[in-house]
Amino acid sequence: MANDPQVDESLLFARVSEIIESRKYRAMTHANQETTMMFWEVGQYINSIVLGNKRAAYGKKILTELATKLTAKYGRSFTERNLYRMTLFAERFPDAEILPPLAAKLSWSHIIELLPLRTDEARMYYANDTAMRNYGTKELRRQIARKAYERREIANTKLSEESAVPLNVFKDPYLLDLFGLNDNFAEADLEKAILMELESFLLEFGHGFTFAERQKRMIIDGEDIVLDLLFYHRIMKRLIAVELKLGVFQAAYKGQMELYLKWLDRYERQEGEGSPIGLILCATASREKIELLEMDRAGIAVAEYWTHLPPKDEFETKIKAILIEAQERLARRKSLPNGVTQKQIEYFYESKDDDVDFPTP
Repeated sequence: MANDPQVDESLLFARVSEIIESRKYRAMTHANQETTMMFWEVGQYINSIVLGNKRAAYGKKILTELATKLTAKYGRSFTERNLYRMTLFAERFPDAEILPPLAAKLSWSHIIELLPLRTDEARMYYANDTAMRNYGTKELRRQIARKAYERREIANTKLSEESAVPLNVFKDPYLLDLFGLNDNFAEADLEKAILMELESFLLEFGHGFTFAERQKRMIIDGEDIVLDLLFYHRIMKRLIAVELKLGVFQAAYKGQMELYLKWLDRYERQEGEGSPIGLILCATASREKIELLEMDRAGIAVAEYWTHLPPKDEFETKIKAILIEAQERLARRKSLPNGVTQKQIEYFYESKDDDVDFPTP
């Protein structure tokens, strides 16, 4: 075969390698899926047979004895702590129908990171985001620590029922702490930093965003007008106009972004695409002004950006304060009864525990 001029040996090697890698990946994915489903099934059985009677002391004693036997036979995957995690897994992911596709993408290490989250919605947000974006365990842990879910919910609270901005697209605030900007930077510096760290920015932005153009030039009545950044959302099939602003949000920004969106809608929108929407990123968002201007009805979202990430405790306190304020504004808009606001605020917060411990009997 080596002497046959019709055989491209490098192409042959590449193709055979591709087949091997593809099958190895599928085998690994299948094995991972079966392992995750096995842990779920073990947890479900223990919950139904042993822990269903809610006798905590008895349940813990049974788990201890079961773990000793299983560990001796099958290894450290079945320690007492892991068995308890399996029971939590079955309890917090009760829908067996949605598990197989997630189990194909999420390892047991991913599941362990998700278990301390206190709400089904938070767990499913991070589980689906990890599956779609193929996060490793380290990146999932980072997304949870940076409150990606809470920041998305803060942005969602600012959208009214008449909003032209879809839910679950933007966050507030955006964390641009990886860009290494000095304290006295200009808008051009921020734009340059975003372009230099585009991968990090898209990771922060969310799933579905692709970069389209910088300094998008528009000619209106013979005047050159320039939009900072233009993105495209592959899932929504919409153009996303992004304008960067230093300082506090100003009411005049609304008219400027509306002009951009109308121009894009007339000259850039393709058949089958939705109407363009806009995002104004400011150093400080004037939230009452934004609410009064009803920006979302015009298809415009406004969010803060932070170029420096505070220490963990301070960061969590600031995010919680913003979330409380956002929920209070939402409560006022919808005239929610007393108590609902606090319930919704608690809804988003997960445990600070690094691991899952046994409940006290």
